[in-house]
Amino acid sequence: MEIKDSTIVITGGAQGLGKAIGLQMAASGANIALVDVNEAALEQAFNEFQQSNSQVKTYIANVVDEQQVDDLFSSIESDLGSISGLVNNAGILRDGLLVKAKDGVVSDRLSLQQWQSVIDVNLTGVFLCGRAAATKMIESGSNGVIINISSISRAGNAGQSNYAAAKAGVAALTVTWARELARYGIRCVGIAPGVFETEMVASMKPEAYDRIVGGVPLGRTGSLGELADTVAYILNNDYINGRIIELDGGLRL
Repeated sequence: MEIKDSTIVITGGAQGLGKAIGLQMAASGANIALVDVNEAALEQAFNEFQQSNSQVKTYIANVVDEQQVDDLFSSIESDLGSISGLVNNAGILRDGLLVKAKDGVVSDRLSLQQWQSVIDVNLTGVFLCGRAAATKMIESGSNGVIINISSISRAGNAGQSNYAAAKAGVAALTVTWARELARYGIRCVGIAPGVFETEMVASMKPEAYDRIVGGVPLGRTGSLGELADTVAYILNNDYINGRIIELDGGLRL
């Protein structure tokens, strides 16, 4: 797919990984639709994008709301033209052990709200946005690419029952959609990041940060630019489809 002059939608695009991906795609000449629920963060991100020569528009939308998602993609198509790419990046964390106990006494449990909120955003949101994007791509008759951001936690991670389940589901959706949508000229690829230099990671206590980074064979976190490079690689390479690229510095060997 030619990135220049294409329209790429990025959910969770106001900060972190999503913003970094958007900035690089804009620098390559793509028209960018930044989607987020955080209006203030979207405004700040929009100002950063003004240095590029690409057309950038921001959209406030909740990816768990079916009608909002369908209306969102109609608005993007109307504003920026046929949609060529979607990066399903929006996600949240609500970590907690399934049960917390000592001496046979359970003191805490992962709540249904913790479970459902993560499943709603990280899995149902991916489904709704992927379905809406595929619909627009098929109706416009244009080839397209859907990139789903999974995680190495999809293999299971203590304290993340909800997150791991959602990200495993995202990986399964990626393979399923690759099989279903290829006939329409639509590819679907996943990225499973490891530890990246996001604001959340940077704000960790030094001992926690050192412990996590110490487990990475390369001995460092991934940079946001390296993840954006991977997105560009997927968009540019028309023969990659149905795969989950593990971008983790060798953390999960």
